[in-house]
Amino acid sequence: MTQDEIRTAVLRILAAIAPEADLTQLDRTVPFREQLDIDSMDLLNFFIALEKELHVVVPETDYPKVATLDGVVGYVAANLSSSARADPRS
Repeated sequence: MTQDEIRTAVLRILAAIAPEADLTQLDRTVPFREQLDIDSMDLLNFFIALEKELHVVVPETDYPKVATLDGVVGYVAANLSSSARADPRS
């Protein structure tokens, strides 16, 4: 999965969680909570959807790493790569 595909999936998930947000104006380096009208429960739903759609589990200790669009794309890309190396069936 490319970073563009990951970014598209993340934006799709965010659109479902914050449908009123204009994601075309999203700054890739600013935390989601500073840009979007989302609360802690929305963020939890984001992580659940991320796991379901992209098969990447984000432990609570890593939440700060995925607070921005660039952060989550990089995190998912790195974890998908690790999973692919660990699983010879990939």
